[in-house]
Amino acid sequence: MSTHRVVQVAEANGPLEPAEREVAQPGSGQVRIAVEACGVCHSDALFVGAGVPGISFPEVPGHEIAGRIEELGEGARDRGWQVGDRVAVGWFGGSCGHCRSCREGDFIACRNLKVPGWAYDGGFAEKVIVPVDALSRIPDELAAADAGPMACAGVTVFNALRRSSAWPGQLVAVLGLGGLGHLGVQYAAAMGFETVAIARGPEKAGFAKQLGAHHYVDSTSATPVGEGLKSLGGADVVLATAGNSGAITATVNGLAPRGELVVIGADTEPLAISPAQLIAGVAVVRGHASGTSQDVEDTMAFSVLHNIRPMTEIVPLDRAAEAYQKMPAGKARFRMVLTMD
Repeated sequence: MSTHRVVQVAEANGPLEPAEREVAQPGSGQVRIAVEACGVCHSDALFVGAGVPGISFPEVPGHEIAGRIEELGEGARDRGWQVGDRVAVGWFGGSCGHCRSCREGDFIACRNLKVPGWAYDGGFAEKVIVPVDALSRIPDELAAADAGPMACAGVTVFNALRRSSAWPGQLVAVLGLGGLGHLGVQYAAAMGFETVAIARGPEKAGFAKQLGAHHYVDSTSATPVGEGLKSLGGADVVLATAGNSGAITATVNGLAPRGELVVIGADTEPLAISPAQLIAGVAVVRGHASGTSQDVEDTMAFSVLHNIRPMTEIVPLDRAAEAYQKMPAGKARFRMVLTMD
């Protein structure tokens, strides 16, 4: 019996521990991927802690996967895939194809979305089996350690910006300069927006400018964030990447008339926004979630075109527990990535 290494959680909120799994054969409409890299995402904590319904243990996390196809299930070749293809799999790990959202073509809103690490074992492993509709082709110019984070963090930010109401030349503010925000500023500038970075502390101003920001707003200064944005003319779009409801709420008064707040930073606390604020500013508040496998391909292609890459700290699979602990502690270099070396 052939086996491969994984890092799994045996029970809810248990430690990440190494284990061996039998190498399984892909079924119809599936492929087996030899994993080369897998990013560590804040939302992995939802699965490790059984924070979502339907999680079963032992559980292998990981939904920022990059590798090569090593085995095709029945029908996979008919869908255009071959052994050796470089592929990425992100939060979108496949859709059911039959719920109302899928029938309307809105696959990322599938009621039965197959997130790796939730619907099936994720990428903290040497091998993973995934549905073919989850696969995104990785450009030759993109390393596996960069492609993995692009399949979740990258596509979430890129897709949120390109599907926002902003036009090139308009003022777009990115709240947060962390794992999502540092990509958000780069994408916003490359898309032609007048880009504002919002973060804590004056010392981050230089870094924000290096990423391409035209302006910097220090959320710890005596001037409220809303006033800082208004002094620049008001933000047509605020992309909230920071998972802090208070910080997100503080941006609303800085929206331009008919401005839009797009929330991708997750927090369980409610936003303190009054109906009067929305009505007076004719403002829009909406959430955004990730993107499909085609959206991931678009993200990677745009990133190659504009030389945008995630800032990462790369560690081997056997240090997965260390990498996982760094993310919520804020000790990570923006994105932690596991490799199988």
